[in-house]
Amino acid sequence: MHTLCARGTMKPEINAAVGFLSRFLRVKGHVNDRQVQTFSQSLQDILAEQYKHHWFPDRPCKGSGYRCIRINHKMDPLVGQAGQRIGLTIQQLYLLLPSELTLWVDPFEVSYRIGEDGSICVLYESQPCPPGMPAMAAAGSPSGNSGPMGPMVDSHISCKEELMVLGRTSPSKAYNMMTVSS
Repeated sequence: MHTLCARGTMKPEINAAVGFLSRFLRVKGHVNDRQVQTFSQSLQDILAEQYKHHWFPDRPCKGSGYRCIRINHKMDPLVGQAGQRIGLTIQQLYLLLPSELTLWVDPFEVSYRIGEDGSICVLYESQPCPPGMPAMAAAGSPSGNSGPMGPMVDSHISCKEELMVLGRTSPSKAYNMMTVSS
């Protein structure tokens, strides 16, 4: 359902991120529906608590690194905590989730990238309310297909666009092969 704008309550953004991660457990794993539901609720609670003092709808990029969910050579501790609540070990989570995943949970936008050099895709997007205009409901679409939107009040680039413009902050993985002969 498309509405005019959203206030930035963080609930739709957290729901989009949690739904995205939960689908991997449902599709790839031998995780039953009750476990997926418990994982989802646990992760929603954990993220809401973690983000409550780091959510700035008036400055969406502020705190973006803090809210970033990252799985690479280390499991994101918040995802690991939710997995442990349903009896999954970190090793089992590595088998169920992408080995290289970055998930940005920002006010009005949730984006992800699979792989260090993968494309950035939008899971959820909404528009902030202009000052003085009441929010109708949470706006946007979890699929990223929100349809035509009104103009943004603030002309700023999103955190995702900033990453694409400024480039990566970590070096790409370059593996050099060395041969040893005797």
